[in-house]
Amino acid sequence: MESTRQQKISRLLQKELADIFQKESRTMFMGKMISVTTVRVTPDLGMAKSYLSIFPAEGIREVLKEIRIANPKIRFLLGRRVGKQIRVIPQLEFYIDDSLDYIEKIDDLLKS
Repeated sequence: MESTRQQKISRLLQKELADIFQKESRTMFMGKMISVTTVRVTPDLGMAKSYLSIFPAEGIREVLKEIRIANPKIRFLLGRRVGKQIRVIPQLEFYIDDSLDYIEKIDDLLKS
């Protein structure tokens, strides 16, 4: 069960990361559309797991690799945006959110 503080920080990070990806995706991430679906923050607010949805689906692994390489720059940009609201900027981890693929697979199974 997440605390209220964790939920507020998660929403703030999700909003700001989405804005960063929207502005930086053209130059840094091969022009892919990247949306932040969920951010989960640890109780000590030191680690944030971000789940990303990447469109189009071709080359997702390469884009995720580029995002992980650019992690320090993304964290720096995030720190400049939320530095007045959060004392310590959490370490960022990025994962692919495959829930839409899972939903599509179940939908296909139900149709047949």
